[in-house]
Amino acid sequence: MIIRGGRAIYGESVGILVLDTKFPRISGDIGNATTFDFPVRYKVVQGAKADQIVAAPDRARALLPAFIEAAKELENDGVRAITTTCGFLTVVQDEIAEAVNVPVITSSLFLVPLLRRMLGPKRTIGIVTADAQSLSADHLRAASIDPNWRLLVRGMESYESFKTILGTTDTATNPDYSLDVEQTRRDVTDVCQAMLADAPDLGALLFECTNLQPYAAAVQAATGLPIFGIYHVVNMLHSAAVSPGFSHGYL
Repeated sequence: MIIRGGRAIYGESVGILVLDTKFPRISGDIGNATTFDFPVRYKVVQGAKADQIVAAPDRARALLPAFIEAAKELENDGVRAITTTCGFLTVVQDEIAEAVNVPVITSSLFLVPLLRRMLGPKRTIGIVTADAQSLSADHLRAASIDPNWRLLVRGMESYESFKTILGTTDTATNPDYSLDVEQTRRDVTDVCQAMLADAPDLGALLFECTNLQPYAAAVQAATGLPIFGIYHVVNMLHSAAVSPGFSHGYL
């Protein structure tokens, strides 16, 4: 067997563009490499602050050159697909995808049209986001989501436990960016339970925020709903880039 070289490192199928954050990323979070059963490669986009990206689509566009440069670096490092740690980056999906030669999915929001077909037009899709006030029609349209679909959007912006993740915490009172994991789990679960109470026809939950996956098991136990998010996007990209061998034989 002859294999080609030309790079210094190998074995990382998916590259992840990471916002410039300091909060702890626990297992399950896209920014914690133990979340996945395969190696991934990270690239921090300097200056891409979470609170700014979430607050204004124009901020993501202003930082587009930095995102494109980082994506190209990941491609040069050998990754075969790219995603990001912020679902609000739908607004720069096309530009990043065009700049590289590997598949790019910037947000789990791109799964919503698929969920719409899965569930049919009469069931509601719940979207749990970092900030419901900032998730605009522009973000949805960029992900091919029709605002007239049966959607229920709820955010975590009003919860004190989530302010560290959003980047709105007071660093004077929280200098080590500590995160109350148990309280956050309760808060995320409460939000999702309230969504189900408000929309009994809820067919599935979509986590826009890439930091919500660690709490999916608790939410599923409380609601019984299927939950989709960036975790599934990364696994899909990996299985497309590195096809399973299926060498177990006939059963």
